[in-house]
Amino acid sequence: MSNVEFKIKKKLSGTLGRAGVLETPHGIIETPAFVTVGTKATVKALTPEQVESLGAQVVLANTYHLYLEPGDEIVRDAGGFGKFMNWHGPTMTDSGGFQVFSLGVAFGAKVRKLSKVTQNEIVSGDEIDPEDQAGKLAKIDEDGVTFKSYKDGSEHRFTPERSMEIQHNLDADIIFAFDECTSPVAPYEYQKQAMERTHRWAKRSLDAHHANKNAVSKQGLFGVVQGGRHRDLREESARVLGAMDFDGYGIGGSFDKDDMTTAVGWVNAILPEDKPRHLLGIGEPEDLFGAVLNGCDLFDCVAPTRMGRNGTLHTRDGKINLRNAKFARDFTPVDSECDCYTCKNYTRAYVAHLFRSNEMLAGTLGSIHNLRFIIALVEKMRAAILDGTFDTLKINFLGRYHKKIKG
Repeated sequence: MSNVEFKIKKKLSGTLGRAGVLETPHGIIETPAFVTVGTKATVKALTPEQVESLGAQVVLANTYHLYLEPGDEIVRDAGGFGKFMNWHGPTMTDSGGFQVFSLGVAFGAKVRKLSKVTQNEIVSGDEIDPEDQAGKLAKIDEDGVTFKSYKDGSEHRFTPERSMEIQHNLDADIIFAFDECTSPVAPYEYQKQAMERTHRWAKRSLDAHHANKNAVSKQGLFGVVQGGRHRDLREESARVLGAMDFDGYGIGGSFDKDDMTTAVGWVNAILPEDKPRHLLGIGEPEDLFGAVLNGCDLFDCVAPTRMGRNGTLHTRDGKINLRNAKFARDFTPVDSECDCYTCKNYTRAYVAHLFRSNEMLAGTLGSIHNLRFIIALVEKMRAAILDGTFDTLKINFLGRYHKKIKG
């Protein structure tokens, strides 16, 4: 038995949504919760103390990147990535499966895992061909993935067993089975092949994890549902993985952005209700509302901090780009309703000045604001589930954020 336990506190009437509590060896996560991404055991531009002050409950690191640097054995000898980075709360690591996509079929192709897929792309024959791996940094076969380091071109090999070994060394509270993340415009037949391979890799990941009794005693393992934008594949993947002895589930792979929440609903209607569900790589407000309504408990994304470092900040009235000239003399807070350090102490004009001057503090202040904005929004979602006001929160927030959603 792992030390990861999930309890539902209240269900959102008429939907798959729920509020719960996820217990881990390093503390409790009140769900739904936004998972802060610290790719290389650091949340870029922020100290762990700052991250904690923003209300972050859990940090997720990237298996592939920590394997390359500083190396998973160094992280192991440091006591795990949480101790290594001085983060004392719950931790998660992904499996490296997303790099199968980003370094493979997506490399140089300008395609993302969450994309707008047009009917023309589906029928025109212009889809990315997953079998064409020439010039890519990752190549897939039945046993695993061979990839070249983005740093020095050296060749490396990930299999389900190797991913588990690395993640055991990284010592996060929650880890993920190795999977193949596909392109949203990959042909149906390849999506099916990749899904079936992901199921085989899930079983191998589970076996490798259970063979390490020390890891099982302190790490929860989540399986990852695949199947692209296709309902039959998504539902099949949910049934197959739901029958395996995982501690929770990730919902991964690629979606048509317009259908993402519908696809998540297909999956969560089938997955075991008493286990937590993590939607991988989602961080826009409208997507978070859809994910919660359709039964997701956790979600991670680099977008809040990435945008924050580049001058695009969330406000209750939508996103603003502080690099625009109109903010040069705007002496109001980034968002007058936000309780973050940035909004309490600085004006749009000052933060805009920092961005135009390429000052390092700009990225810190921007990241503080965006991360707090998203974390606070999900906190409000949880409270609204508990007090029965979720629909009102959604209508009011999105109506103001987009200025186009009515009632």
